[in-house]
Amino acid sequence: MQVTIDKNSGYCFGVEFAIKMAEDEMEQSDQLYCLGDIVHNDMEVKRLREKGLVVIDREELQELSNCKVLIRAHGEPPETYKTAIENNIELIDASCPVVLKLQHRVKTAFDRMERENGQIVIYGKKGHAEVIGLTGQTLEKAVVVMEESDLEKIDYTRPVTLFSQTTKSTKGFYDLSQKIEERIKNANSEMEEVPFNANDSICRQVSNREPQLQRFAHENDVILFVSGKKSSNGKALYQVCLNENKRSYFIENETEMNSEWFKPEDKVGVCGATSTPMWLMEQVKSHLESMEESALPI
Repeated sequence: MQVTIDKNSGYCFGVEFAIKMAEDEMEQSDQLYCLGDIVHNDMEVKRLREKGLVVIDREELQELSNCKVLIRAHGEPPETYKTAIENNIELIDASCPVVLKLQHRVKTAFDRMERENGQIVIYGKKGHAEVIGLTGQTLEKAVVVMEESDLEKIDYTRPVTLFSQTTKSTKGFYDLSQKIEERIKNANSEMEEVPFNANDSICRQVSNREPQLQRFAHENDVILFVSGKKSSNGKALYQVCLNENKRSYFIENETEMNSEWFKPEDKVGVCGATSTPMWLMEQVKSHLESMEESALPI
């Protein structure tokens, strides 16, 4: 059996940067707070917790003072920075530069939409950490959409500026964008120019993984997609694999593998989400190889 790890899988730059900042900070102190899971992968969260990273939520942040808190790659709304100043909290800001740039774009567009009686619409998962940071730039006035049914929330008689959560599907964004544009045209049939501005703000390091994963899934007989179950990016990228290769399996770690999935002559590909550490994919590969060895006849 030939087992290959996808060289394009593993942490995106933003997640890698955040984890490096956390590890560097914990070398100097016994404890570091982190606002939410640093990455949507329970195995990596557990590893960092053992080093001294304490995960807190926004309510717990209100009770802290005179300490250090890490802001993860997803970014945070303005309210978090305000709380930090009031409570004398030192923020270790590991917000992804791509996310910070998007927050600035959303804030600028929101100020313009306020003057024009328009709306900010964000294609993303409501309640997702990055989306909370984005809607925070709009005084919580942004409309968050993910499914076609969510489009009912938009007022199509008013101008619309659309952005996307950086880790969403490119296809999903353009499909939804087209539907919004059609509805605006129908609601403003007398206007020559439709008051709609769509901004593809999906991270290219993420979107480029879709065609790369399609090729990888096609080249292998079996795909082991390793990801945390809470990862939105993981669910989307696994679907890319499954569409290309029906023998694709979503696992959180090596303990979820089933020997019945494999044949001795199979080429097996191991890949993962932008939140999947390389060490975990290597662990899956090693476990599969040991399974194969133990199954060999004596």
